[in-house]
Amino acid sequence: MPETILVALGGNALVKVGQQGTIAEQAANLREALAGIVELIRRGHRLIITHGNGPQVGHILIRAEEARGKAYELPLDVCVAQSQGETGYLIQQGLQNLFMQSGVSHRPVATVISRTEVDPTDPRMKAPTKPVGPFYTREQAVLLRERGYHLMEDARRGYRRVVPSPLPVRVLEAGVIQRLVKEGVIVIAVGGGGIPVHVVEDGTLVGVEAVVDKDLASSVLAVALGVDRLLDLTGVEHVKLHFGSPMERSLDSLTVAEAKSYLAEGHFAPGSMGPKIEAAIHFLEHGGREVVITRPETALEAFEGKAGTHVFPL
Repeated sequence: MPETILVALGGNALVKVGQQGTIAEQAANLREALAGIVELIRRGHRLIITHGNGPQVGHILIRAEEARGKAYELPLDVCVAQSQGETGYLIQQGLQNLFMQSGVSHRPVATVISRTEVDPTDPRMKAPTKPVGPFYTREQAVLLRERGYHLMEDARRGYRRVVPSPLPVRVLEAGVIQRLVKEGVIVIAVGGGGIPVHVVEDGTLVGVEAVVDKDLASSVLAVALGVDRLLDLTGVEHVKLHFGSPMERSLDSLTVAEAKSYLAEGHFAPGSMGPKIEAAIHFLEHGGREVVITRPETALEAFEGKAGTHVFPL
């Protein structure tokens, strides 16, 4: 039976290690990453695609710094919006070209510029930890701190700006996305976790200098849409325990209870697998049937239960 599936594309699906991240490289990487997704669409499943944006926003910020004094400045929320348009276009084009080459009947594809509401009282708003943008010298860091930026030192590469990463509350465009999905549209949304905004006292919305985790925002959207399964495509085929140690072990499946236990034991790094496991737990505790975590190249096999790590409610 056709299902509604949210596919979360990790940053490695767009820019691979060692690449510059050119548009040509991203388009070629997407042709590989989207192959299994196209087959799911051919089988009649309804899809929502989300994606990361770390490298893209980083380059946008570099351009903004180089153009300082020559062009208007770009706040971080606008940078996220720009990255959604750029990456959405590449995914749309890649999908429709693959449809034609694979003989898949035409399916409309649309990118929805998506905003994610965050809570201004979230304690994470007062603890900037998410690195964004280029590396700076000590002299540049002094000037940036005078402008109110928070910076973190990397002993080998210099200083880098850090911003808060608050928890997502809701995706404002969820209703629009749901209507499009019901009409048979393949929707690309919540790029980079969504554009972070919060509601001020008079009820209006303002952008926030922050970054929302893509996996957590994808889970919030999946719950709002009543999605059947969440397919998280990342850089590894399986979730692993004791990652990087002689005791490393791949997991074929686990329950929410096991996921919580392993998370508490510190098996999943906060900036890597941790948010994916947290997102899986949130989705499954709010009605989701299954979360599959694997590489883009094994997406179809994982969907069929032949690869990847499968997380279940019980």
